[in-house]
Order: sequence, then structure tokens, then C-alpha cells
Amino acid sequence: MTTVPRSPAAGLQGSRCSGCSVATYPADDACPRCGGPADPAVLQGAGTLWTWTVQRYAPKSPPYEIPPGGFEPFAVGYVELAEGVRVAAVLDVDDLNEVRIGMPLTVTAGQGVPRARPAAEGESGSEEGS
Repeated sequence: MTTVPRSPAAGLQGSRCSGCSVATYPADDACPRCGGPADPAVLQGAGTLWTWTVQRYAPKSPPYEIPPGGFEPFAVGYVELAEGVRVAAVLDVDDLNEVRIGMPLTVTAGQGVPRARPAAEGESGSEEGS
């Protein structure tokens, strides 16, 4: 069975250079560092918040679809994964005032852009090689 690259079941579909081992997201056939060939790789998804902002107005439609309850501000940011890749993601947090650079997050694939949520107790966004 083949998975759709942006489906949650497929994980974060990135790539890794077969020459210099640099990882990228989304997947690419060539390495952005050395130009060599890159192979598909599923990225771990554990990382820390590198930077963020709050989207305080509704994005343009399409592709944005206004939810039934109306637009509510939401956070978006870059999460730096253990592999060194920075992934843009919507931050699924309960309180926008609790968002902090360096907070541990878990990134998952979804429809559109990836989603990031605070790491559960015991998960660490900064562990290398886990």
C-alpha cells in the first residue's frame, strides 16, 4: 500500500542527501547543500520552536476555509527538528500566551501545512539520535 506524502499516516516525508547527509523538508530529489542526489526519509518530528508569530487575521480564500465558529487567531512558527531541518507549522496550543522559543514540540503531517503540538511529558524536542 502506498501512502500519500502529506497524509498523517506517511509521517513527515523529507529527504536525506546520500553524500553529505543533510536532511530537507519537504522531500527533494537533490541536496540543497551539495547538489547531490537525495533519498526519501521519514523525519522524526521531535523538535524545538525556533521562531513564531500569531496570525491575527483570516488568510485569503481559497485555499483558506472559514471554520463554522468563525476565524480565531492562531500561532505559526518554525520548528527545528532533531535532524536540523526547520519546518513551518501551525502551532496547536491552548493558550497563545504560553508559546515560547525553545519549547519542545512534536510535528506531524496533515492537510496543508504540518501541525505542531507541545511535546508530551517524557518527549523531548531537543534529543539527538532518539
